[in-house]
Amino acid sequence: MIDSALSDRAGRRVTLRPVDDDNWRAVADVAPRDDQRAWVAALAARYLLLTTRSDVWTSLAVYADETVVGHVMWGVDDDGSRWIGGMVIDAAEQDRGVGRAAVRILAGWLGAQGGGHPVRLSYHPDNGQAARLYTSLGFVPTGAMEDEELVVELLAPGRP
Repeated sequence: MIDSALSDRAGRRVTLRPVDDDNWRAVADVAPRDDQRAWVAALAARYLLLTTRSDVWTSLAVYADETVVGHVMWGVDDDGSRWIGGMVIDAAEQDRGVGRAAVRILAGWLGAQGGGHPVRLSYHPDNGQAARLYTSLGFVPTGAMEDEELVVELLAPGRP
């Protein structure tokens, strides 16, 4: 479990936990709002499948207290950079600070493990909500694009 004692706006403790036999179904059923499906999978199950078929990505369940509320994955690129991807917070759980806490927790953990390598992620340029979130957390554009998405990185990855 990755826990940095961060909470959402309702005071629920947000943690990141391995996907296992007990929680994978709840993680697979996580679904974003309909208006977000242009940028993320309709169900987190797609990301779970990706992580079982890839040596790069690892899925994590996002919990608020003891309830699965989302999915996020991480990976390490060939250049050593750490990546955050596949974040989906269930539609019913959005606008409560869960996603913000999840990114802060994972970026801090990846930064601490990264030996000075940057923490990166990408998002579609039309996804204004993602742009505001990541900018407010200190992510800055690298100038690169990945699959039509802007690549951003955290300047101080050990302290999101």
